[in-house]
Amino acid sequence: MFEDKSIGLVLSGGGVRGMAHIGLIKAMREHHIEAKVVAGTSIGALVGALYANGHAVEDMLKFFKETPLFQYSFFTIIKPGFIDTERYVDIFKKFFPNNSFESLDKPLYVVATDLLSGKEKVFDKGELIKPLLASAALPPVFSPVEINDVLYADGGIMNNFPIEYVKDKSEFIIGSNVSVTVPLKKKELRNSFQLTARVTSLMIHASNDEKLHQCDLFIEPKELDSIGVLDKKGIENAFNIGYEYGSKALEKMLSKM
Repeated sequence: MFEDKSIGLVLSGGGVRGMAHIGLIKAMREHHIEAKVVAGTSIGALVGALYANGHAVEDMLKFFKETPLFQYSFFTIIKPGFIDTERYVDIFKKFFPNNSFESLDKPLYVVATDLLSGKEKVFDKGELIKPLLASAALPPVFSPVEINDVLYADGGIMNNFPIEYVKDKSEFIIGSNVSVTVPLKKKELRNSFQLTARVTSLMIHASNDEKLHQCDLFIEPKELDSIGVLDKKGIENAFNIGYEYGSKALEKMLSKM
């Protein structure tokens, strides 16, 4: 079935929980399923770029395990944000030495937010690394990234599940959403930070939900809710959850054919 179809892969934002995307990719490869076009936001853009560049699953995990989230020398007081996002350029060059969309094995669409115009921006040509950094620059932790005199930040602000960019290029769409929400107890909303996090999560989920169900196959593992967005200790757990969900979803679908 899949040999003759053009498959699109859509990967959401969601921080460390995005390691579940890599688990799904492992399951896809075990079932000899390869996407021909990829779209991603934030962590989904980073995983999508590694996948589009032909990296093995082990190398993808290595990238996230070895890239520091909070390195003292990266902290800044001269930019908006606690960490200077552009300090990661040299680290990214080790994995993307050609630093261009054109050098990738598959077409890739990366979504970021133009903070000046307040509009969504999709990158798919030219320089690769800065758009990737911009797409994953979660305010206020990471500073915006300047590209052609414009400041860009996390793509999830405007579009956390960019299915639009693969729709007309795919006959079958596989999606992975790691920005999950689960019911809370009243005691879990005791301060302004918890309230802000909850409201943001619900807004993102509402915008994701309809588009997620436009996929022909998707995973949305609720167990990811227990993993902190910036908790690197959750990398292996999120990866295993994604692999388990991806394997089950693919096996269920293939069993019906």
